[in-house]
Amino acid sequence: MALTLRTMTQGECVSLLEQSRYGHLACCSDGQPYIVPIYFSYDKGVLYSFSMPGQKIDWMRSNSRVCLQTDHLSDVGWQSVVVTGEYEEFPDTDLLHSERLHAWSLLQRHSDWWEMGSLKPQPQAMQSHSPHIFYGILIREMAGRAALSGD
Repeated sequence: MALTLRTMTQGECVSLLEQSRYGHLACCSDGQPYIVPIYFSYDKGVLYSFSMPGQKIDWMRSNSRVCLQTDHLSDVGWQSVVVTGEYEEFPDTDLLHSERLHAWSLLQRHSDWWEMGSLKPQPQAMQSHSPHIFYGILIREMAGRAALSGD
């Protein structure tokens, strides 16, 4: 099976982001990259996601420049989109309350939207409140490639 590789249009990239919910988020601190899987929702130039505190959030707070990759595999080929952008946190404040609710409304369309961002490998201490964090990746650039079978 021979594949033909081509650059995706911006419209095709947006379409893939709208259809996707799983990707790999890359952030960097002091020159050290860190890549983690996340669930996300796309809307009007922003990728919305959720997390509990941890290394990913700490690193994005210290360096807001991030990158996300998502892809789609099929019987006839694949598509992949890479997005670069800026991390923005949506704390539960009067100023960002509506953006936080918008993120939640998009993410909650899937029953397991919270799992990827809240599960930790070690047991966590009980807290009096949930320190969950809603955030967005404001897209600065995106590019995609598609490979389709020539058969």
